Amino acid sequence: MSRAVDEIEPQSVTPAIEVDGLRVRRGGREVLHGLGFGVAPGRVTGLLGPSGCGKSTLMRAIVGVQVVESGRIAVLGSPAGSPPLRSRVGYVTQAPSVYGDLSVRENLRYFARVLGVPPSRVEATIETVALGEQADQVVSSLSGGQSARVSLATALLGEPEVLVLDEPTVGLDPVLRRDLWATFAELAAAGATLLVSSHVMDEAEHCDELLLMREGHLLASESPAALRERTGREQLDEAFLALIEEAR
Repeated sequence: MSRAVDEIEPQSVTPAIEVDGLRVRRGGREVLHGLGFGVAPGRVTGLLGPSGCGKSTLMRAIVGVQVVESGRIAVLGSPAGSPPLRSRVGYVTQAPSVYGDLSVRENLRYFARVLGVPPSRVEATIETVALGEQADQVVSSLSGGQSARVSLATALLGEPEVLVLDEPTVGLDPVLRRDLWATFAELAAAGATLLVSSHVMDEAEHCDELLLMREGHLLASESPAALRERTGREQLDEAFLALIEEAR
């Protein structure tokens, strides 16, 4: 019997994110089918699977902006979306969520005031996302990848304990993708918990833990090394295909 049964055994460390029996229905159709898992604190956890498998819906549920049919989600010990989490959780959507008629620096200064963080965080965050040369450019003049990094910068301003990032590397060139994953690893090493979605399996190599999804089901929750050992496949994309075959 395959372990791809949507309920993953509890972890010994208290998870930063706990999901239990999560079901979501959209447009009259169930799109998440009773998911249950935990995301370990201080780790980079990759949420991987093909486009349309439910990754974005799951992330929206975790940050509390998705109506759920049933189940429980706790983030840092509080119900998902509850007021105590607003300053503790950062969320970056696939679409840039900044003002196109403001410069990078102006956007970050504005969001810094909204969040009540010191002005010094603005320049530090600009450097973190490697936008120093574009800091005074209007966001509407930037490339798609650069705009996405501005959105990431706004999420990093408050130094959140949990970062939920939906396809943050889409549209970035290989060098910037590498640098961004290095930044994620540094944030986790400093204690942050990151949940990062992608439909590109080679990005799984950068993750400490993996959540593999297909068609609204959770196929696996484990480290890349454990996944290789269990499937007998060295390449993670082949391991993912092996899981799909097991689940049939």
